[in-house]
Amino acid sequence: MRTLEYHDTTLRVRYAETDQMGVVYHSNYLIWFEVGRVELMRAMGFEYKIMETEDDCHIVVAEAHCHYEKPARYDEVLRVRTRIAEWRNRIVRFSYEIFRDGDAGGKAAATLLATGYTTHVICGSNGRPKALPHKYRDVLLHLNVPNPDRSDA
Repeated sequence: MRTLEYHDTTLRVRYAETDQMGVVYHSNYLIWFEVGRVELMRAMGFEYKIMETEDDCHIVVAEAHCHYEKPARYDEVLRVRTRIAEWRNRIVRFSYEIFRDGDAGGKAAATLLATGYTTHVICGSNGRPKALPHKYRDVLLHLNVPNPDRSDA
């Protein structure tokens, strides 16, 4: 069985994301979490737009947490590492790490800038919780993504 450990997404800090001193404003980390989450889902073969339009499956944020370790600054290249920490019938929890990689020569190690997680409830367009459709559950099971509800996982 294949395991999906994580997916990395690279982005560059834009001037609009910083304050006057060139330090990234705190709420941008949550936006970067979303970028990582969308790209992880895409790498797994899921597209939000199709999930919503064809499967009436909306992934609603119910909780978000970010712990800031070190600041990111204008024009730095960052790596957003995203994992599905666990999933249940109606809930998916993603975890995130944001790094500033070392120099191009590989002499310096990556610097951890922030960690966090988001918890999402699967809902229909009516806003009511619903089960994650089987076709998505099957992929998560095949990739061996943690599911505390499964005794054989």
